Amino acid sequence: MASDDDDVNERLIEVYWQRLRELIVVDRVLDHLEFIEYDQKEQIRQKARTDGDIAATNLLISAVIKKPHTLGWFTAFVDALKHSGCYAAAEYMQVNPPRPEVEAENDTCVKLIQLLSPSLVEMQTKEVCLHCFSKGLLTQEDSDVIETITTNEGPWSGARKLLRCIVRGPPGWFSTFLDILRKTGHKDLYELTGGPSDFDNKGNYRSYRTPLLIDQLNKYIFTCDNIGSVWFSPEKADIVLRDYQKDVARPALEGENIIICLPTGSGKTRVAVYITKKHLDRRRAEGCSGKVVVLVNKVPLVEQHYSAEFLPFLKPSYKVERVSGDCQLKISFTEIVKNNDVIICTAQILENFLERSNNGEDEGVKLSDLTLIVIDECHHTQKGEVYNHIMMRYLMQKHKNRRLKKEQKKPVPLPQILGLTASPGVGAATIMKKAEDHILRICANLDASKIMTRSLGEHKREPRKVVQTVEDRKEDPFGDVIKNIMNAIHTHAELSPTSDLGSQNYEQWVVQKERIAATEENQKVRVCAEHLRQYSEGLNLSNTIRMRDAFSFLNKYYDEEIKKKATPDDEQDIQITDTERFLFNLFKEKKEELQKLADNPQYENDSLTKLRSKVLHEFSSREAARGIIFTKTRRSAIALSQWIQENPKFADIGVKASHMIGGGDQSVVKPMTAAEQRDVLTKFRDGDVNLLIATTVAEEGLDIAACNFVIRYGLVTNEIAMIQAQGRGRAEDSSYTLVEVKNSGVAEKECVNEYRINMMNKAIDKIRALDQADYDKRIFEFQIQAIMEEKVRMIKKKQKHMQYEKCEVKFSCRSCSRHVCTGEDIQIIENMHRVNVTPEFRYNQLFIQRENTTLQERLLDYETNYFIACKDCGQRWGSMMLYKGIDCPCLHVKNFVVTFNGKKISKCTKWSELAIKFPAFDYAEHASRLADNSDDEDTD
Repeated sequence: MASDDDDVNERLIEVYWQRLRELIVVDRVLDHLEFIEYDQKEQIRQKARTDGDIAATNLLISAVIKKPHTLGWFTAFVDALKHSGCYAAAEYMQVNPPRPEVEAENDTCVKLIQLLSPSLVEMQTKEVCLHCFSKGLLTQEDSDVIETITTNEGPWSGARKLLRCIVRGPPGWFSTFLDILRKTGHKDLYELTGGPSDFDNKGNYRSYRTPLLIDQLNKYIFTCDNIGSVWFSPEKADIVLRDYQKDVARPALEGENIIICLPTGSGKTRVAVYITKKHLDRRRAEGCSGKVVVLVNKVPLVEQHYSAEFLPFLKPSYKVERVSGDCQLKISFTEIVKNNDVIICTAQILENFLERSNNGEDEGVKLSDLTLIVIDECHHTQKGEVYNHIMMRYLMQKHKNRRLKKEQKKPVPLPQILGLTASPGVGAATIMKKAEDHILRICANLDASKIMTRSLGEHKREPRKVVQTVEDRKEDPFGDVIKNIMNAIHTHAELSPTSDLGSQNYEQWVVQKERIAATEENQKVRVCAEHLRQYSEGLNLSNTIRMRDAFSFLNKYYDEEIKKKATPDDEQDIQITDTERFLFNLFKEKKEELQKLADNPQYENDSLTKLRSKVLHEFSSREAARGIIFTKTRRSAIALSQWIQENPKFADIGVKASHMIGGGDQSVVKPMTAAEQRDVLTKFRDGDVNLLIATTVAEEGLDIAACNFVIRYGLVTNEIAMIQAQGRGRAEDSSYTLVEVKNSGVAEKECVNEYRINMMNKAIDKIRALDQADYDKRIFEFQIQAIMEEKVRMIKKKQKHMQYEKCEVKFSCRSCSRHVCTGEDIQIIENMHRVNVTPEFRYNQLFIQRENTTLQERLLDYETNYFIACKDCGQRWGSMMLYKGIDCPCLHVKNFVVTFNGKKISKCTKWSELAIKFPAFDYAEHASRLADNSDDEDTD
């Protein structure tokens, strides 16, 4: 039976429910509550993990006040609050709340910390944490958790956790925290949060008093110094734009589709946040909801836009969430769209769910569900790219809407489109008219009524540009040995190259020879061409990085090839042809000579010398150097990073290097996971790494304000990449250097790109000068053309699907031409992995298994444990996947020669190039069959 005291205590909890939600740390309080059942505790903990402490506190309080009460429940609850360090919450429960003015003052300080968190996370987390613990702002458990997060996820994540903890501190926590910022040398952050200068005009020290801040807080405006700055007012957190940003944003604020074209570092994303907020505000004022999707083309940009831009300025007014391919949210994307106002995601995720909706699946998303789509790096909205797939859906619906209006039917609502780019480029244009057409076609694909661009005036930053030319080696004995080997292979295979060995044209010639030889089953030429390609790569590496790295690459390749010629248990040798034996012996004969030459620094390339000098100059002439070196291949990025780390001269001047490469697995070099990429970028932003060696994966979008020099090392692609790379240098007095590498032609390409950038800017000016009616007419023509081309493409695709029947397609080993299977034997998992689980394939012992040494953890129901390879010749065929407990041989089509109706297909390197709709993997059938077989074996 409930007592009067129980009723009073329940009402007390209900009165202060909101305060408790802000002050309770759920996990810790649960540890000290014995009267809540274990299962219910786990449910509350799970809620805290998925939705955070505030949401979980609702469940916790509901469990605490749930009847019937156990004896002493309220006292146990108060004790749990005290023992878990939630002292402020305990004070409320003991009817000892702070005075209203003190409570209001505390609320203002909490709000201030939240508003300034994007700047405060730049603190020296470990040092500040130590002082906060010693001053009683943090418990021992708080301190341990922050240290763990800082170590595992980086200082910024640790700082965020620290800020969430200190706002629950004892009275006076804010002034204590400011004093800690001052004592730990964070002068800028100390003054930013309202702390006065340490000394008055007479040179006397001034202590900090909280009321001084509170009196002035509502009048005080906090500013960021970064270009594209935002100003905060504590009451509104409004985003204040620079004049040029206001100009480019204006049409979008009126609901128009536009492209914003501004240089990197000029605050395009900040403008997009501003437009997003005004869009949502307007729709809310009109009494209808808004739904914004922000699309990016690379996984690291999802987290960057979420944590650095959209979340700080839109929360708490709007719900913001991010989703990418490596996201660990165990919830459907459709539900995320329903439950949030702003969703930041990779474009492929949205396209996947638009396709689901198109196919009539329940878990789909429709364009009509969205009210605004922001497309980052929108110059990628071209044929074949995922942005364009999304926008083609939009254009085709817009075209249908015209017909519906004529028929006086209700059109389907479409979202507003906002495109962001630093450079639309000129495509393949060599004349102004073609450049205009290229840019207009992008405008048409995005349904943009205008392309908005402005001069940055005083805010413009141009990096100093230097081109470092290199001298050719006077002697290159290492390269000469490789060329002699290559010529011996040419003679053996009766091949006559038409271009310089190691050049790009030579590599294209070799690839073509290998492809033709595979389809003609000419294994002698095919395997020779494959080895020639590796030697060509070795030549390029010797011109780019150290000769020892080039030798290591070739040596590893031959070790792997020889390993393929023996079964894992070494019981039998796999067939070795005379040509393979010739190639193995050729390398073996020259191996010692190559190794000796590789260790002689006298013959190193001049490009490395120039790069070393440039890096040493940057770090010795700047107070705080932080730079990026862009290089062409993953292998060269890794090798350059190792070269710098192993050279004591770099360490002496404080160089801390790391590499960043792409996440796709097309390359033989082990890719970086999204988590590894994030970790490197966090370290680079925090200064734990101050020299990043990266492939083009880091060119677009990455916002690192302190980066003050950029080096493109033997890498120049097009004018868009050049603008993007230059834009990585955001700091004042930044430099942009081009270091030439033999056979790269970077100096010539750079001149061409300068010309193309000039052409692009003139073309944009001409487009902006067009009469709106003329502009609209040209855009409409391009859109109709794109729609017709899409319809023709879909018809051809349908016809191709009808043409290619599974039973008429055959697969044979690319190396030895052995027949492997037909299309009838293949099923598909997760709409992605083609597997052959037929008993004939498995039990006829067609393949052997080898351990996959580059196994990566994946957030899916399968993992790749082994490679599978041809039992006869050792050619790799694919991998062995463990899918929900079933071993599934997964085939990679590039390892086979594909025959349709007796005719070999000359090029088929991806499954998408083979227009066959394979049936979905029938898990239940195969699991049942395996279970039956297991029962039979047990009986035997």
